[in-house]
Amino acid sequence: MIELLILYELSKKVLTMYGISKEIRLLFSVLTTPSYGTIKPALNRLEASGYVKTQKTMTKGGRPSTFYSITMEGEFELKRLLLSPPQENPIQFLTTSRVKLVCADILSSQEQLKLFKQLELKAESLMLDAENILKNRNPDFYSKMVFDNLICEYKNFISLLRGFENSAKS
Repeated sequence: MIELLILYELSKKVLTMYGISKEIRLLFSVLTTPSYGTIKPALNRLEASGYVKTQKTMTKGGRPSTFYSITMEGEFELKRLLLSPPQENPIQFLTTSRVKLVCADILSSQEQLKLFKQLELKAESLMLDAENILKNRNPDFYSKMVFDNLICEYKNFISLLRGFENSAKS
């Protein structure tokens, strides 16, 4: 997911590593907070893959500074990451999906609809799994409350996606 966050921020403007970290924290801090130790290797991978390019300059104070920008290939990779199938791991699904939705503004209306439908189908599947656990396992009080809450989260998420779908269609 770190590559998605970096490419999204660089699709908006040219940034230093500090600037990338700051922009990610400003927009995504309630969903994820990657460290510098995560951002730097990801930037190196993105640069090695040709998705990001760097420009080294000297600041007015005489210190070296590196600026990162997205390449055309990076823009294609950003869209590919956004439209890739949802996470199989249920614990990561909602967070990753919410990050993708925040970034959906860079997609065309058709691409947005594809993203919304992918996420909706996966959320429905996970919600059914949780409902089946409640029906077939007769969980204790705490487990029942956790699964009821999870089902509500999925229902709310599906409702959000359907609202986005309606908006993208008009």
